[in-house]
Amino acid sequence: MSVLDLARAEIRALQPYSSARMEASGGQLLLNANESAWAPTGDGGTGCNRYPEPQPAALVDALARLYGVRREQVLVGRGSDEAIDLLVRAFCRAGRDTILIQPPTFGMYAVCARIQDAGVIEAPLRRDFTLDMGATLAAVTSAVKLVFVCTPNNPAGSVVPRADIERLARALAGRALLVVDEAYVEFADEGSVADLLDRYDNLAVLRTLSKAWALAGARVGSLLAHPDVVALLRRIMPPYPLPLPSVNAALLALSGWGQANARAHIDIVRAERVRLRAALAGLPGVRAVLPSQANFLTVRFDDAGAAYQRLFEAGIVVRDVRRYPGLDDALRITIGTPAENERVLAVLADRSMARGAA
Repeated sequence: MSVLDLARAEIRALQPYSSARMEASGGQLLLNANESAWAPTGDGGTGCNRYPEPQPAALVDALARLYGVRREQVLVGRGSDEAIDLLVRAFCRAGRDTILIQPPTFGMYAVCARIQDAGVIEAPLRRDFTLDMGATLAAVTSAVKLVFVCTPNNPAGSVVPRADIERLARALAGRALLVVDEAYVEFADEGSVADLLDRYDNLAVLRTLSKAWALAGARVGSLLAHPDVVALLRRIMPPYPLPLPSVNAALLALSGWGQANARAHIDIVRAERVRLRAALAGLPGVRAVLPSQANFLTVRFDDAGAAYQRLFEAGIVVRDVRRYPGLDDALRITIGTPAENERVLAVLADRSMARGAA
């Protein structure tokens, strides 16, 4: 059975749009795409008067090297969000198919499914925010086409062991595509599962340059998957997903200097995660700090609303995650620079002392 048998038949049969860049490459005088012959004001030689490559070859090659996969296993798009949306549209028939998620988790999986009028089945994480393998497998029905697993998890920061990912991939073979979201994997002790792609054709991995690579504003993400899945999604992807400035920013970030710089910052975040977790846990009013393998800490408070307001009044914005199941007393705090982390601790300590004085 081919992994494409899981996809919508009408998408497999779709005649994709053929752009000018797809139909012709090379040449010196480009008169095939109705572009302006003049560069925009202040362009600086970037060539923004021309459409970019649909899948920029230099960037695809750089990402393939970075992630240890073949270039035909890489699809580059506008952050992980675009890949999630494309997967749902390609594999889920409106009103008939479903996705499976493990809440609390990243909200865009369910949003994309509901936009497509696909169902959403939930197999909640355990109380300690680890994957409930039995519940997850029991929730898989014949209508489930995509199973999303976020590791490290957002918003809890927990991880799914590699052995569990493999078990899921084996159990879902011929039934559903397993999509592992590794947006925060650079900060984790355990590495990517992208090396399993050649072993399981029903496995896909989401990666992004938004977090560890400091390019949230550039919106560059990747889907790593079987070449047939990549080719299928290109059928329904807009012809020019990545702006040239974003491509150039990504190539600079992935250069030798850029990688060294990013890895130095990752080391700082990992060290600060340990320090900040211990310091937060020692503050009065803090109930617990959840273990995290990401670049954030999720913190339980006696009064999370008051803690949020205190930080906000001091000019510090954190994420209120009280709407997520099992986190009704929690805030998610991104790990910043050492100085920024000290400011968070100082504000929360002031709040604690104020309560004690009262």
